[in-house]
Amino acid sequence: MSEYAVIKTGGKQYRVSKGQSIRVEKLNGEVGSQVKLDNVLLLGGKVSPNGASVTAKIVAHIKDKKTITFKKKRRNGYDKKTGHRQLRTVLLIENLSA
Repeated sequence: MSEYAVIKTGGKQYRVSKGQSIRVEKLNGEVGSQVKLDNVLLLGGKVSPNGASVTAKIVAHIKDKKTITFKKKRRNGYDKKTGHRQLRTVLLIENLSA
C-alpha cells in the first residue's frame, strides 16, 4: 500500500502522495519556495495525528481554463455572456510527515 494523505486547502480536499503534482487555489509564495500544509485529514488511511503536515514546493502560478457564464431572459431580448479565469498554484508534494 502506498503512503498517501488527504489534505484540505482552499475549501477543497485532495488525496496526495509523495512526488505527485496538484493544482490548488492560489497560495501566497514565490515560485520555488516550500509550503507547509498543516490541515491534514488522513495520513496513510488513518485519521491523522495532531501535528501531521505535508510539505510541498510551489512549481508555478497559472490561470485555469476560462469559465463562461451566460445569462438569458427569453422573449425580452436580454442576454449577457461573461467569463473569468481562476488563479491556481501548481504544487509538487515532497514529504508527508506525522
